[in-house]
Amino acid sequence: MAELALEDGTLWYETTGDGPPLVFVHGGWMNGQAWRPQVEYFADDYQVVTMDVRGHGQTGATDRDRYSIDLFTDDLETLLAHLEIEAPILCGLSLGSMVVQQYLQRHPDGPSGAILAGAVRSMPPLDLPQGLKPFVSPLPALATTLSMTDSETAFRSLLTSIQATTGQRWLSVDPSVRAEALEAVGEVSRQEFRKIFGALYRFDPPDLGNVTTPTLVVHGEQEAPLVKAQGEEIASAVADGQRLTFDDAGHLVNQDRPRAFNAATEAFLPSVSPTA
Repeated sequence: MAELALEDGTLWYETTGDGPPLVFVHGGWMNGQAWRPQVEYFADDYQVVTMDVRGHGQTGATDRDRYSIDLFTDDLETLLAHLEIEAPILCGLSLGSMVVQQYLQRHPDGPSGAILAGAVRSMPPLDLPQGLKPFVSPLPALATTLSMTDSETAFRSLLTSIQATTGQRWLSVDPSVRAEALEAVGEVSRQEFRKIFGALYRFDPPDLGNVTTPTLVVHGEQEAPLVKAQGEEIASAVADGQRLTFDDAGHLVNQDRPRAFNAATEAFLPSVSPTA
């Protein structure tokens, strides 16, 4: 991996292959390795870029007391400028989908295309009355939990809560994918876990009404129903939106169904690639 110096830390990223730029942003508490099935598949024809979002993976902790999706989007813009990438094809999962949505709001017609996997508009995935969100925040309870346990245990508790609420195998239907994800979570420090959770919770869905970038929204059938409903909202909000749902897949849809995900991405790319 390569390093990019930030004002308050170091961003780690990796580039593989040559061709139109295909940039992947991972989900919360994961890292760039979550895109391995896609990197291996697309590197022959694309310049594939992965990054470890601050707080995650090799990037790890940075000198900020609070994170936000805006900050993560700033980092993405900094990385693209550093690599001299214009009109990228952006692919984000979960937290990464929020980053891509924020980027799309800033640059409605900037990317060549956008793929939003496990796409979510807010956490929790429902509309709360204006001004209420800070008063029902789970952040104080989370801080207490993290003072007594580690990141993986806190994440397991979150998974249990989601499964009890939805009845879905939400994170992944594949035990090996789930185990790898939990291992990645376990590498995140307690303090960084809290800061990442705060970024997710405080995110306000951007207005995508002006977005003309072709956008593909992909979910697994075992995704939480409210999240799938938000995916429909995203696909309807943008001018050129499509939506797919894959059977036998959860939130980590690109890893649960890598062949199907890659095939859908491959079918979408010719319509947006600058070399098409």
